[in-house]
Amino acid sequence: MKVIDKIALVLIIIGAINWGLIGLFSFDLVATIFGDMTIISRIIYGLVGISGLWGIKLLFDD
Repeated sequence: MKVIDKIALVLIIIGAINWGLIGLFSFDLVATIFGDMTIISRIIYGLVGISGLWGIKLLFDD
């Protein structure tokens, strides 16, 4: 597995945990740590979204 694949997988896991916390407890961990829609939190959300798209590629790799 390439380094970029591992980074994408870690970001996908972070995003999944964050969405689980939002769904179960209405608690947004990223917003709590970095602020509500600050530039840093928006970058993190963007990276998680791009990683999700990259994860589609991981489904089809051997």
